[in-house]
Amino acid sequence: MLRIGLTGGIGSGKSEAARCFSNLGIPLIDSDRISRDLVAPGQPALQQILDHFGTGVITTEGELNREALRQKVMQDSESRQWLEQLLHPLIRQRREELISQIEAPYVVLEIPLLLESGLQELVDRILVVDVPESLQVERTQQRSGLNEAEVRAVMEQQASRQQRLNAADDLIDNSGSREQLEQQVQLLHERYRELARSSC
Repeated sequence: MLRIGLTGGIGSGKSEAARCFSNLGIPLIDSDRISRDLVAPGQPALQQILDHFGTGVITTEGELNREALRQKVMQDSESRQWLEQLLHPLIRQRREELISQIEAPYVVLEIPLLLESGLQELVDRILVVDVPESLQVERTQQRSGLNEAEVRAVMEQQASRQQRLNAADDLIDNSGSREQLEQQVQLLHERYRELARSSC
């Protein structure tokens, strides 16, 4: 089964592109969703995060305060590395479990930090969703309420636009309309089915 690694910078519209593939009946594995499940109340990883960072990253309802945790790891590279070393192996294990249950010509793995985490070997092709940086900032501000400086700080933690473009086997330009996005996904869908057939 062909593995397509879907990635892109913050505000690029990765999730929208992923939904387009899902609407075509293609299995989608979302690394962010796996991560959220792993740190749900009662999960061992949440307790480890609490032990390491303290109660400031937990809400009064006992859930992970994602914004508080994000602020901590953005300001401290050692904390970010600790968190990655905790979660990445767990995410990878769960991802492989889910893949093993799928029967399809290809699967889309939505991995926002594919390049930053050095996970290129997990996939057969890297599909990058790309928009200009100014549009990344604008969309992220609209969605999250962060100011421009905060958005750019997040972008600084990610691979650069040029690094993503250099790594891409396939590219979606998501600076246009929803219809244009769907058209690009349809073309890639046909191409991936053909590649999957030829690799059997």
